[in-house]
Amino acid sequence: MTLNEVSALLLEHDNFEILTHNYPDGDCLGCGYALCLGLRQLGKNARVITTDKPKSFDFITKLCDDGDFEPEYIVSTDVADEKLLGKNEEKYTGRIDLCIDHHGTNKVKAAHSYVEPDAAAAGEIIYELLRLLNVELTVDIANCLYTALSTDTGCFCYTNTTSRTLRIAADLLDLGCDSAYINKVMFETKSKRRLALEREILENMIYCADDKCAIIYTTLKMVEGMGDDETEGIASIPRQIEGVKLGITVREKQGGEYKISARTNGDFDASAFCRQFGGGGHYAAAGCTLRGDLGSVLDTIRSAAEKAL
Repeated sequence: MTLNEVSALLLEHDNFEILTHNYPDGDCLGCGYALCLGLRQLGKNARVITTDKPKSFDFITKLCDDGDFEPEYIVSTDVADEKLLGKNEEKYTGRIDLCIDHHGTNKVKAAHSYVEPDAAAAGEIIYELLRLLNVELTVDIANCLYTALSTDTGCFCYTNTTSRTLRIAADLLDLGCDSAYINKVMFETKSKRRLALEREILENMIYCADDKCAIIYTTLKMVEGMGDDETEGIASIPRQIEGVKLGITVREKQGGEYKISARTNGDFDASAFCRQFGGGGHYAAAGCTLRGDLGSVLDTIRSAAEKAL
């Protein structure tokens, strides 16, 4: 399927619900709200469906209300698997009409799919799509798309950043996006609780595979009272350590579930590592989910890392 065909589908339909994944990040929210604004500009009804709205993204999520209409066409953005829809999984599984994503391991069973694995962020795809739809890229849309690009590239520091990424970002700057504000909120602002959490994380860090792997973890008790926006970005901590090829973050969720995030500097396949546990993602950034208790999950991850490295 081509992007031109995607744009034709969107022009043919109306009353859109745009799905984002659980624990939403800047890319999925930026894409969802940019697309929502673009479709509304074309005279269509649209709203974004998400499991949560972290406070740090208020400048994006305030841009579109839910609207009052009966949904007819379901689109997912930056969702690699229906299992990632969280509490919306049961409602929308098997009902997605169009999937737009940049994960090469995409498993969404949609009527139509457009997946571009070489895109650094799904925001790159939405940018091109809105251009094809002749949508005016307003400052609000530019802010959404810049957030999508910057967060999925670590403020353009990760190995997935390409010249295309930077050209799109430059265009968004020319359109008036508030890059200084977005960069400060996303990458420079930390609460006192976040700094205390980082200290506890570092004190409990685990090294293995001859120090080529560093594992950090958070428990529900460690993050009690903190929003997802306050814990965003901790997955980058272990990969910053000199000599570490594979940085792993283990985050306890409700019901004995542990979310695993794997990050590398591009010299180890994070996606292949996570696929053995039913997950996936990109070469330098991937994830999966395990169940059990913290000790058994850490043992499983450490054993797999030692075998892989």
